[in-house]
Amino acid sequence: METKTAKLLDGKALAAKIQQDLSVAITQLQPNIGRPPGLAVLMVGDNPASAAYVRNKEKACAKVGIASFGKHFPAETTLGELEEVIAALNDDERVDGILVQLPLPNHLDAVTLLHQIDPDKDADGLHPVNLGRLVRGETGLRSCTPDGVMRLLQAYEIPLQGKQAVVVGRSILVGKPMALMLLEADATVTIAHSRSHDLKTITRNADILIAAAGRPGLITADMVKPGAVVVDVGMNRVIDAGKSRLIGDVDFESTAGVAGFITPVPGGVGPMTVAILLQNTFTSYSRAARK
Repeated sequence: METKTAKLLDGKALAAKIQQDLSVAITQLQPNIGRPPGLAVLMVGDNPASAAYVRNKEKACAKVGIASFGKHFPAETTLGELEEVIAALNDDERVDGILVQLPLPNHLDAVTLLHQIDPDKDADGLHPVNLGRLVRGETGLRSCTPDGVMRLLQAYEIPLQGKQAVVVGRSILVGKPMALMLLEADATVTIAHSRSHDLKTITRNADILIAAAGRPGLITADMVKPGAVVVDVGMNRVIDAGKSRLIGDVDFESTAGVAGFITPVPGGVGPMTVAILLQNTFTSYSRAARK
C-alpha cells in the first residue's frame, strides 16, 4: 500500500487568511471612502452549480464587508438587456467589481458581455485589456484562478525561478494566463493539452505540474516526477453510487504517494479563486481612495 508523502497545499486555510486580512483592510479604508466595496455578480438562468457558486461568493462578500449588487435574470433575458445592466453598473460608483457567472444560456455570447465591462471593474480579470496587461507585465486585475494558484505557491515558499513548469490545459480562463504568470515568475513553461503527443513524457519533466484540462483523473502517479509540486485546478462533478461528488483532474490517491506537494479537491484551488475575486474587488475599491 502506498504511503502518502505529499504535503497538502491547503487553499482553504490560505483563502480564510486572505479574507481575514481583507476584512481588516476594508474596516480601515471605509471611513475614508464613505462606503463599503461593492461586487455585482450577474447570473442568467437556473444552472444549479452556478447558483451554488453565486451563493458562495455572496457569503464570502458578506464575511469580509463587501456589499453585493448581484442580479439574477431569467434564462430568456436578451443580450441587449444585459448590456444595459452592465453599462449602468460601470457608471455606478458603489460598484467596484462586476462578474458574469458562466456558463450562460446558449443564445448569449459571454465574450460580447465581457467586453462591455469596464476593465478596472473586471473582477474576474478576463477582459482583453487585463490579459494584455498581464502579457506586458503591467499592473492590472489578474485572472482569479491562476492568480490564486500563484498565491498558494508563494505562501508555501515553493521556488519557481528556473524550474520546469507544465500547464495541462490552454483555456483563456486558466491555462493561458497561468502560463504567463509562471513565466513572469521566471519558470520555464510548457503548455500541454488534449492534442499533445505523449503527455506522460511531458508531465514527468515537470517540477511544477498544473492540471487544468477539465478531465477527471487525467493525471496519474506514473505521469508525475517524484517530489514534484502538483496543483489540481480541475473541478469535475461525478455521480458515485447515486451521490454527486467533486473530483479533480488528478488521481489524488496514487499521485499523493509520488508528489512532494499536492492540492486537494475540494479545498485546494477553489477557495483561492473566490479569495482573489474579493481581492480584485478590493483592489478596484482602494483606487477610489486614491482619486
